[in-house]
Amino acid sequence: MPAAAPAVGGSHTHSHSHDAEERTRDRVLNAVLEHGPISAAELGDLLGFTPAAVRRHLDHLSRSGVIEVKRVARAGAGAGRPARRYVLSSQGQSTLGNDYLDIATVALRRLGEAAGPGAVRQFAVERFADMERRYAPEIEQAGPDITARAQALSEALSRDGFVASAQSIEAKAPLPAALSSVQLCQGHCPIQHLAAQFPVFCDVETEVFSRLVGVDVRRLSTLARGGHVCTTHIPTGRPAAGASSPAAPGNPDEVSNHLQERP
Repeated sequence: MPAAAPAVGGSHTHSHSHDAEERTRDRVLNAVLEHGPISAAELGDLLGFTPAAVRRHLDHLSRSGVIEVKRVARAGAGAGRPARRYVLSSQGQSTLGNDYLDIATVALRRLGEAAGPGAVRQFAVERFADMERRYAPEIEQAGPDITARAQALSEALSRDGFVASAQSIEAKAPLPAALSSVQLCQGHCPIQHLAAQFPVFCDVETEVFSRLVGVDVRRLSTLARGGHVCTTHIPTGRPAAGASSPAAPGNPDEVSNHLQERP
């Protein structure tokens, strides 16, 4: 009978070790989501893991299909082969909150057939109107500086689970300062597959961003069209016009360049 005690303890230790492994793997997955495309070495530095530990978790996540490798060209001439960078796969995106999207897709398709594409657009406008109402006071508090407004928008998006970041890109001579910008990135989209079927959701979201920051913006890539993140170009070289100045909802012609998207 006493001999049974070590077996129980060993089982408990194994379970605890497995739970710790899962938690660590979740940290790696979240880091890829937030910072991807990212290399194994960068992940190790970010999380404080050894290269062997990072690669073990990356291999497991790759086999599970939730992350994938992107080949990214190195900067500079003669830089050699493209570097391996990890990003969330479409399957990985779908595990982070795409419930009921099949039902929603069918419902919107029926709506479009019955009432026309304008009805689908109006649905998207109404969906993003709540976002705009909630975000507007916070972004107004950031003042007229476009970079500050873009940062406030990024923080609001992150709280809603979009895993957003805002990176300033300063134009250097001989380029004019007017070409400076902020790249607003979103690492997660809860309606990615819905937006793939109905791009109007991306269009309306871009229009909302334009009104919130106070300048015309351009959507460079989206998860829905195969990008590893949604990226919005926000020019900062001219003063913000204010939240009420950009195009009114439902008038895409006045947001002139947000449709110039590429994956």
